Amino acid sequence: MKRQLRNRVFGLAAGTVAFGAISACGGAGGGGLDVADGGIRGTGSSVGPVSGFGSVFVNGVEFSTDRAVVGDDGINQESRLVVGMILRVDGEWRDTGLGDADTVEYDDTLRGTMQVLSPWDVVSKTAAVQILGQTVRIDSQTVVKGTLVENLADGDFVRMSGWRLPNGEFRASYIGLRTDQNRDVFDDQDKVELEGVIDELSDSELRIGSQLVDYSGAAPDGLDLSNLAVDLAVEVEGYMVDSVLMADEIRPDDSRRYSPGTEDDIEFVGPISNAYNPANGVVTVNGISVQVTNETEFDGLSGPNDLVQGLLIQVEGDFESDGSVTADEIELREADSEFKGGPAQEVDLPAGQFRVGGVLVQVTPLTIITDDDDESRLSLSDLALPRELEIEGIERVGSDGTIYLEALKIERDDESPDGGFELTGRISEMVNDRIQVLGVDLFITTNTEFDTLRSELQGLVDAGERPKVEVEYEFVGTGLVIGEIELEENDDD
Repeated sequence: MKRQLRNRVFGLAAGTVAFGAISACGGAGGGGLDVADGGIRGTGSSVGPVSGFGSVFVNGVEFSTDRAVVGDDGINQESRLVVGMILRVDGEWRDTGLGDADTVEYDDTLRGTMQVLSPWDVVSKTAAVQILGQTVRIDSQTVVKGTLVENLADGDFVRMSGWRLPNGEFRASYIGLRTDQNRDVFDDQDKVELEGVIDELSDSELRIGSQLVDYSGAAPDGLDLSNLAVDLAVEVEGYMVDSVLMADEIRPDDSRRYSPGTEDDIEFVGPISNAYNPANGVVTVNGISVQVTNETEFDGLSGPNDLVQGLLIQVEGDFESDGSVTADEIELREADSEFKGGPAQEVDLPAGQFRVGGVLVQVTPLTIITDDDDESRLSLSDLALPRELEIEGIERVGSDGTIYLEALKIERDDESPDGGFELTGRISEMVNDRIQVLGVDLFITTNTEFDTLRSELQGLVDAGERPKVEVEYEFVGTGLVIGEIELEENDDD
């Protein structure tokens, strides 16, 4: 396409909407939109990325954080938390979408010097880096602090919070660059942290991937050194001496954050490790076997067969005695639609809605709102300024048939709107010279450019498919006119 979406991963700390209880209402008004209900109720554990602050939002619930954050990585108070960091919160929460945290725990997944394996690609919206020999995958939902994702460079010292994938690599939820301004939030600035599976083991050394670790002076935490074994996943902290990590601490890996607490209720977020198996009704997420039953509710998914490997989901359920979880609800947390343009119009603060380029956007407590300012914590009202917005989210249909974009993240750019819009979504209708994407009627003219034959696109729609397209359009008179349209799968620019 002529104009690429900038597709910048959030560069800095972000705020959230100031009306965190919206999702607890069961609906947001303004057209019967069905908004996320804010999570499980009662007492239990919640594990997921921070989406904002009010005290702190995790999995759609605003937890008061009177207590200090538990952890030894320099993140020991709420003011040092950053959007995207994965927390475990144990506490109690109510139907209002508010909760009281008994404990808030944070722990880096990896920390150390990085190398860039593949730089940020604006088309695929991915990058890959290596930290202490471990491959980390960055995508458009990764929050990057301290720099823009395209500026990550060899030799940068970073911290990463994320999930291990089945192949041993990691998917990053958050990456933070150590800078002169934030050195105080790095516990002992030269201390590194490595997580992974032990590949080789001796009485004093072990190897995780390509990284040699000397654990002869390490203090064990939560495990017995005599039980170390090849294929065991561990976490080590210490200092680099030449190319050897001299460990002073060793403990179980981050899977410990998904262990049962004092109560059986849990909600957690992560990518699917093993797809849903209809033979036993199980899907694996973060190493946890999740049992799907006839009572399991789905949000953003048509059913269990949509639970494919790599998909980011949120699970709410109860621990069983064998450590598995029986799912009460499974919700999609992976963006499937994108938008760029501005400014926001028809901003409805009580409903948490606005329109931009004809698209109705719904903001929830899961929505991250940010800009390029390291210090800003933005709210919905800040989006009404004449600025370009970049939005990623999930296409939803309300109870009254209204189609809208449930925003997972919104970035406010420094640029003023140029009058054009870019939209990525699925075609729901294509009749004569009109197509509909994300509920917006867009019109084809003789000047509209197609990257594939118009007849081929029409054929897909007539066959009952909903092809995903990227559309550039603008207001002409009273209508929205398409300048260029292309199948997303054919985008090789």
